[in-house]
Amino acid sequence: MDTRALHAAEGRLRHFLKELVTRMGRTERQHWAEVYIRGLLLDGERKSLEPMAARLPGADAQALRQCVNQSPWPWEPVQEALTHTVIDTLLPEAVYLVDGTSFPKQGTHSVGVARQYCGALGKTGNCQVAVTVHLGTETTSVPLTWALFLPEAWTEDPARRAEVGIPPTVTYQTKGALALAALDRVRGWGLQPRPVLADTACGNTCDCREALQTRGDPYCVQVEATTVAWTSRPAPPPPRPATGRGRPRPRPTEVPPPQALGPLAQALPPAAWRTVTWRAGSQGPLTSRFARFPVWCAHRGQRGGPLAPREETCLVEWPTDAPAPTRYWLADLRGEPLGLRRLVRLAKGRWRIEQGSRELKDELGLDHFAGRSYAGWYHHMTLGSMAYAFLVLERARAKKNLAADVAPDPASAPATPPVAG
Repeated sequence: MDTRALHAAEGRLRHFLKELVTRMGRTERQHWAEVYIRGLLLDGERKSLEPMAARLPGADAQALRQCVNQSPWPWEPVQEALTHTVIDTLLPEAVYLVDGTSFPKQGTHSVGVARQYCGALGKTGNCQVAVTVHLGTETTSVPLTWALFLPEAWTEDPARRAEVGIPPTVTYQTKGALALAALDRVRGWGLQPRPVLADTACGNTCDCREALQTRGDPYCVQVEATTVAWTSRPAPPPPRPATGRGRPRPRPTEVPPPQALGPLAQALPPAAWRTVTWRAGSQGPLTSRFARFPVWCAHRGQRGGPLAPREETCLVEWPTDAPAPTRYWLADLRGEPLGLRRLVRLAKGRWRIEQGSRELKDELGLDHFAGRSYAGWYHHMTLGSMAYAFLVLERARAKKNLAADVAPDPASAPATPPVAG
């Protein structure tokens, strides 16, 4: 937003932030949080502290640094309040979008930074990696909560933990575990179950899908073609006499061998494939060929564990100009009757989070944060989410095709005077 646009929206911004920043405690903390969000919203090449302070009249870089990096305000209550604001406004509330995003970094001192796969670079590099849950509607998405992935090199090093202020209760968790905890956090705020959409980082992990099944969360997640499954539920092996040495494992000959999803899809008859258009793109309707079939995944059965407890639906995309299928998803929508077109629309719904992640970085400088502390990272992500949610609601006000229950402009009120640093 330029200065003129932000000035025109100033009353709406103050009204939007009023109920959120009160969760931060002290009034000077609330004030500098609002200043920080204005800095994120305003145009500018760099959105780190010093450049933003230089662009904002009356801003104090040290006061902003104190608010973001050292101030002890809790971020979860703010994220919860923001979630309820978003849920109350955006319509229809469609899905939860689980995603991993990366932030390339120089050096080794920023919390969680390590040499690991970096999606922003498309290769292994020095970066931070975060897991997030967004609320996705038909046209947009807004981040609800964040979790920073901490490699064991951080969680197992007392000196590094102390340097950046990692709380004693924080232990090593996989990205899948962080995603599940983030979903639990959102559900703990009183939100209802919604379909969970995720990429292969979650989909390829049977533990993640089974955890969603156990929680009763419907899902549609992307998987690799090498995922193995049966197309009909295999009969359980006959019981064997107990030997006193643990649970007996089925012999390989007692259960038919599973097959990879790739060969299973290519063996489908031509009548199984249908052409589906799922949404309008920037260059015309988006259309491809799809098929679906039931599967019982074989991950645990291959390791001698129990067979898959539930049937899942495998959705496959095979464009007419491709020599083989290109994408695969596994879905369990808890018995909901589901047409192929809606299943395709769900599977393809992650475009909203990809669009949102680009805007969070390109327009709001989400990856410009230069602080090193654990609390500072979470504060920055929370304030960035607040700024992005405000942008989404401003677009809802301006566009007729963005469904939202937008409140009228609040009564004009004098701007809050600056608080001395």
